Amino acid sequence: MEHIMKNTFFQNSLFFIGLAMLIFGCKQDEQEPLPPNIILVMTDDQGYGDISANGSPDVSTPNMDRLKLQSISLEDFQVSPTCAPTRSAIMSGRHPFKNGITHTILERERMALGFTTLPQVLKRGGYTSGIFGKWHLGDEQEYQPDSRGFDEVFIHGGGGIGQAYPGSCADVPDNEYFDPVIKHNGTFVKTEGFCTDVFFTQALSWIKEKSSSEEPFFAYIAANAPHGPFVAPEEYKKKFIDQGYPTDAQGFYAMIENVDHNLGILMDKLDAWGIADNTILIFMSDNGKTYGGYNIVHGETYNAGMKGFKGSLYEGGSRVPFFIRWPNHFNKGQEVDVMLNHYDMLPTFAEIANIDISDIPNLDGKSFLSYLKNDTIESEDRLRFFHGGRWPLNPKNISDPEGTDHWVGTAETSNPDSSKYQKFAVRNEQYRFVNNSELYDLFSDPGETQNIIEEHPELVNQMRGSYEEWWSEVRPYMVNEEVPLAKEKPFWVDFEKQKDTEGIKNWVKPDLD
Repeated sequence: MEHIMKNTFFQNSLFFIGLAMLIFGCKQDEQEPLPPNIILVMTDDQGYGDISANGSPDVSTPNMDRLKLQSISLEDFQVSPTCAPTRSAIMSGRHPFKNGITHTILERERMALGFTTLPQVLKRGGYTSGIFGKWHLGDEQEYQPDSRGFDEVFIHGGGGIGQAYPGSCADVPDNEYFDPVIKHNGTFVKTEGFCTDVFFTQALSWIKEKSSSEEPFFAYIAANAPHGPFVAPEEYKKKFIDQGYPTDAQGFYAMIENVDHNLGILMDKLDAWGIADNTILIFMSDNGKTYGGYNIVHGETYNAGMKGFKGSLYEGGSRVPFFIRWPNHFNKGQEVDVMLNHYDMLPTFAEIANIDISDIPNLDGKSFLSYLKNDTIESEDRLRFFHGGRWPLNPKNISDPEGTDHWVGTAETSNPDSSKYQKFAVRNEQYRFVNNSELYDLFSDPGETQNIIEEHPELVNQMRGSYEEWWSEVRPYMVNEEVPLAKEKPFWVDFEKQKDTEGIKNWVKPDLD
């Protein structure tokens, strides 16, 4: 009897252990999948039309074309007319003026402190974040990306490699596009190669390392190409030299083709490392096409039929390419025509990663995930507000006038309110209201050739009234307007200090195989 009882007890124990394992296994299977990795590739000054899939007669971009075919293309994606404002909107989910950014230099490129940034949002969901390339949101330490939520930092300073302006905004002195000195997690290193190749290579090395981790990552690859000066490897320039392109255009289009080459390597590596299916890959630009691409080789300079270039308040200044790929989740080759924009990206990423951002105040953006999941959803027809900023420098902000003549204004002209009705635009789905004197119907006139402001007085009054309300809302956030120009340039000071104490070590090029 005792033997039978022991066997029964043993059998029952096995049964309950097996049942527990089965239940536990089911629960494991029912667990939410890991959030997707996110890779954002953003070029600098590349226009919507500077992609062969978007009609360019100038460049051949097989990898951008390939990505577009594999992605959803947001065909009316709007950003700011210049670079630092766009970058701040992506990082904050807020209009650039709410971030204190009204310029690209003169301390007005510094993204205001005290709010939650995109990498800090993603950190709530277990993400680790890296930036590679251009930051351009403040060079003083408290404004640097490692103080704003990024875990891995590999950047140049200022608004471009080798640039320097009055105040703190400056890169390492005498830096160049070939073999640039880069700040890597607080230490300057001397790299080898063309800057775009260097940024992608370092980013890929970090991505490869993170691909074996169970934690999701956010990689922000912000190339400074094709921003001027228009320098590119000779093998990319040759075809444009042979076709008779102007010197600037040779470099401009060559840099785009070099970016395309690096994008192809990135896409191939994601496949090879087995992470493409759970990685959202985005390609975009920061503003409209720059005049560096001007040429008449194929007739009038191609700008996809749009009016205006970088810095303008017309479509050509703010409409950019935006491809977003997530295999098995987003439809391939789909186009979304509703107007979306840069400050919508943060709430979209948060919704994708199931991160609660209800505690973050003053967000202007709204998630556009619904448009990526269902192409039948209609637009909310929100108004979007654009302003070129860049009004003169307040003379009170200058302690040393040397080198500031080009920028300084008077007490009156440096007051933002004096520029309220200059270089601004208001957009809804159909119309663009520009500079208080022009109105265009983008459905019937996408090239903005027919000013119809006299025909729609009620619409103009409504757009103007909304703009005035918006200005009153954002005006108190312009916190950099009376900030004195810094007497030191942090990248200069830190570079010279390191050079004198420990030297500038050579970058060790990662092995991606």
